[in-house]
Amino acid sequence: QVQLVESGGGLVQPGGSLRLSCAASGFTFTTYAMRWYRQAPGKERELVAHISSGSGARSYVDFVKGRFTISRDNAKNTVYLQMNNLNTESTAVYYCNAVRGVGNFWGQGAQVTVSS
Repeated sequence: QVQLVESGGGLVQPGGSLRLSCAASGFTFTTYAMRWYRQAPGKERELVAHISSGSGARSYVDFVKGRFTISRDNAKNTVYLQMNNLNTESTAVYYCNAVRGVGNFWGQGAQVTVSS
């Protein structure tokens, strides 16, 4: 049974930091690229960051470059999203995604709220 379980969301003040984790099980984690998406209220889900399965190459959407870092620990079957210098526009539900060919799995999401 495939599972992706996000954790680490919460309420943070503008300028603060959070680290999201996504624990994977039920599939061969090392062979899947991992992504973080987010969906703000009233908006479509959008890709935030990507890390490849092999080299661990990373890419980011422009509006998080320099503030967010995606990483993976293949020994723990876990992918992380370190988010620094958060702003109110970062408020969203953040989703973990595993992708390889036609394989495409999603977590349940973690709420991140940035507010003073």
